[in-house]
Amino acid sequence: MLPSVIKTLECLPVPSTWQIDHDTRIIRLIDQDERVDTLEIRNKAIAATVMNLKETDSFEVLRGWRDELYPVYAPKGELLFNIERSASPLFGVITYGVHMTAFVRTDTGLKIWVPRRAKKKQTYGGMLDNTVAGGMATGEPIFESLVREAGEEASFPEAMVRENAKACGAVTYFYVRDERAGGEVGLLQPECQYVYDLEVGQDVTPNPGDDEVEEFYLWSIEEVQAALRHGEFKPNCALVLLDFFIRHGILTPQNEKNYIEIVTRIHRRLDFPTA
Repeated sequence: MLPSVIKTLECLPVPSTWQIDHDTRIIRLIDQDERVDTLEIRNKAIAATVMNLKETDSFEVLRGWRDELYPVYAPKGELLFNIERSASPLFGVITYGVHMTAFVRTDTGLKIWVPRRAKKKQTYGGMLDNTVAGGMATGEPIFESLVREAGEEASFPEAMVRENAKACGAVTYFYVRDERAGGEVGLLQPECQYVYDLEVGQDVTPNPGDDEVEEFYLWSIEEVQAALRHGEFKPNCALVLLDFFIRHGILTPQNEKNYIEIVTRIHRRLDFPTA
């Protein structure tokens, strides 16, 4: 958490307060009765804090309020509390998502379906994305989240996704938010994205199912690589594509001098509790 966030928390007039030890750099949530030993109490305390931050317009990032809860886990994997999605970067907690690359085999090689994000989106408007991608809300199973996003964003039939989507691991990284993310610059956000591949036939065409995607392009590997070099992709989507290139033998030790560094940095160890 950034010093600016800590300073604001110290001044909050809400029923639950934050105990902050600047020497040990540890922050604790303390209820009025000094008991936060149930999920319900912790959720209420976090919700009161975040709502106060929103109502006082303490942070610009909260102007993009989502009304969607993200999970935060304790060391043994149990659910510690839920937090409003837009507030997660303020607290530096790990967020989770699902990203899928849909690709086609052609006579001239692999091609990838690439969507362009709607320009009006709160975050990374107008940038390129993975075929299907979205955050995972509290209580939503990983694969069910993928199926839902595939229908909403690409109009992919549920049966096709369930039968053909292949789990391919995960990418983990620590993101420092910039102006494209919306809100304050420099907020620290560790993230884990579960990665899937979906091979589709040349007769399959994704279509925007909601207002988050403007259009889809079917691009060759060379076209995708060019867009990556020009910084046209949303940052975490670029990492997912690098992972795809590595797994499919497109990016290799023979053609990339920084191969080991790339592989390592897209699978970073996150020193925080995870699910």
